[in-house]
Amino acid sequence: MSGLKINWDALGITTSLACAIHCALLPLFLSTLPLFGVNIIHNLSFELGMIALAFCIGSYSLYHGYKKHHHSLKPLFIFSFGMILLFTKQILHEWEIWFLIPAVICIVSAHVMNYKSCRVHNHAHTDDCDH
Repeated sequence: MSGLKINWDALGITTSLACAIHCALLPLFLSTLPLFGVNIIHNLSFELGMIALAFCIGSYSLYHGYKKHHHSLKPLFIFSFGMILLFTKQILHEWEIWFLIPAVICIVSAHVMNYKSCRVHNHAHTDDCDH
């Protein structure tokens, strides 16, 4: 088990895309779920859980990339902006799609940027590194 390495950026991209699919496509394809007693469409607990999962995985992934590899705050700022848009989507339901699309674009872009920066710099050390 010690040799198992998790690609946190890939996991972050996957959870962000899963959230986007849930928010954008699920209502179109699975609108009959309430007939069967299943309610994950606009279920506040489920929505907040998905946002929390994306936040936890994304924060860890991007912080790790920042601290151990590229030392660039740009992916963290883009990710943070995307997360703010996701939280705003929960408050302003009538504008939900207008916040969801740029939120997902920002979050996925931050993970892709982090992934590429980690591969290019490959442990770019500076004076403030503690590794």
